[in-house]
Amino acid sequence: MSADKINKIKALVAGRSSEEALSILGREFSGRIVFSTSFGLEDQAITHIIFSHDLPIKIFTLDTGRLFPETYSVWNSTREKYGKKIESYSPNAETVQKMISAKGPNSFYESVDNRLECCYIRKVEPLQRALKGNEVWVTGIRKEQSSDRNNFSSVEWDEKNNMVKYHPIFDWNIEQLKIYIKDNNVPYNTLHDKGFPSIGCQPCTRAVKEGEDIRAGRWWWEDTNKKECGLHAK
Repeated sequence: MSADKINKIKALVAGRSSEEALSILGREFSGRIVFSTSFGLEDQAITHIIFSHDLPIKIFTLDTGRLFPETYSVWNSTREKYGKKIESYSPNAETVQKMISAKGPNSFYESVDNRLECCYIRKVEPLQRALKGNEVWVTGIRKEQSSDRNNFSSVEWDEKNNMVKYHPIFDWNIEQLKIYIKDNNVPYNTLHDKGFPSIGCQPCTRAVKEGEDIRAGRWWWEDTNKKECGLHAK
């Protein structure tokens, strides 16, 4: 079944622009296709495509409770510009309370296991709720974001969530993305102008230094080349 769905979507998007592909998928899977945004450059570009073309693709975000003020600001600016709703999914309050009571507010600095636990509670579990009942998950993944993401493809099967993932700007480079944002006057997170190519939770994200990998600012205290929170793990 997974192979059938992947082949179907690959056939639908083959040779299409990002706008054309999303329009086709929106019609084909209306009510069963969603896009997850964290309000970074990639996600803002896709949000612009969906909202400006009034595509039947629901947009949602994961409000972890520890986002940057700038992220909330661009969230609000996006709502104002397009006049459309972005669904919000938050972590289970009781689960967060238990974790913080047992380990403190910053336990993620102490071990990889603790960090993954926090990511699971604040991001992975809410994501599973957001994806439930859908067949296609649209994301802003680009292959140049990290060496690990070079192993991805624009259409793939997500075994964990039992659905197809589609990355409409998978082959875009960063300059192409910035030009698109500027030309279309898309609201964006001002932290991108301050050395933050990748923006997640405030305690777990820093600006990158010149010459560093673009993912170096995420969970920078961990000695690993594979820095993922579990949302897009293979």
